[in-house]
Amino acid sequence: MPRLTTAKIRVPVAMQLTADLVARPLKVVEDEGPEPHWTSISSQQLDELVSRVEQEAGHEGIWVFAYGSLMWNPGFEVATSEDAVAFGWHRAFSLRIERLRATSDAPGLMLALRPGGSCSGLVLKLPCKTKRQDLRALLAREIRYAEVCDMVRWVSVKTPAGPRRALTFWASAKQSPLTEKIPLEDASVLIAQACGPAGSCAEYLHRTVSDLADRNICDRNLWQLQEMVAARLNAIPEA
Repeated sequence: MPRLTTAKIRVPVAMQLTADLVARPLKVVEDEGPEPHWTSISSQQLDELVSRVEQEAGHEGIWVFAYGSLMWNPGFEVATSEDAVAFGWHRAFSLRIERLRATSDAPGLMLALRPGGSCSGLVLKLPCKTKRQDLRALLAREIRYAEVCDMVRWVSVKTPAGPRRALTFWASAKQSPLTEKIPLEDASVLIAQACGPAGSCAEYLHRTVSDLADRNICDRNLWQLQEMVAARLNAIPEA
């Protein structure tokens, strides 16, 4: 059985993707509405998804495995958190988007879990008093469209306190090509160009890698990706 001590490794000296570089593609972008060709999840569908997760969780508390923006912006008051490793999974920029941090003219990528490898992150426990309310808000944030309700699932993670079952969000194979595997070179092109009303994909990458580095977690693929995106942004003249 893999040991949790493998989760954290020495982080390289300094990021090449700096805040100044990230600012270069930023611009004011009007909200273009929902993702094209997708159906916004209805209130009833969201309630059904919440009920399904609650039923699957039973009487136990709900832990959420955070590996990207949920680490630095969980969106709810975390009851408690623990370092965690999901073996058999890795984080990757493989979720194609044309809204939020992108547009139809300049599509981008967001993180999702993909099978294979291992992924170091956190497990966050939902507060008991506001569990249903926070769970609904979390699912509304992560599952915006009816067609991707299968992109929420349970995974087994290892923590210093022992194994835990945690809710997470993954790149379901059913949604290909929305979630197909993308080479780092191609991903760097999309991330460097994409900007939407919620900010840029480069900003999202920068905040995620910075947060991981602060926690002494080095994701080799993301570290290489930030170097590639930095090189592309360096080619953009300063305003």
